[in-house]
Amino acid sequence: MTGGLAEAGWEALRTEARAAMARAYAPYSGFPVGAAALVDDGRTVSGCNVENASFGLGLCAECGLVSQLQATGGGRLTHFVCVDGRGEPLVPCGRCRQLLYEFGGPELVLETPAGLLTLAEMLPQAFGPDHLAK
Repeated sequence: MTGGLAEAGWEALRTEARAAMARAYAPYSGFPVGAAALVDDGRTVSGCNVENASFGLGLCAECGLVSQLQATGGGRLTHFVCVDGRGEPLVPCGRCRQLLYEFGGPELVLETPAGLLTLAEMLPQAFGPDHLAK
């Protein structure tokens, strides 16, 4: 499964995620994280984690990515990669999966250590904007 993206496209996302990870601010945990995603209009957005001395105020890489998405025109995420400090694929936490669901939906394809999975597979029966319209 390539998730509709050629391997070269996945490698480009990994490269962008690693570049974002290199800009992370992680002086407390020592665990830098970078993320990159393809947008439905062809743009690539990225983000890195930003820690804070008041630990609960840190921002995940996915938060930065979604902020960049909105700041550069919005759209829908189609393909997503997150990497750890070694540049290896990292699975988003539950909170970040929910954030990605808002901006990519169930068909968003994520690269994971177990291979490519849709967000529907990683976050089954997700709560989303459609629930608020009922």
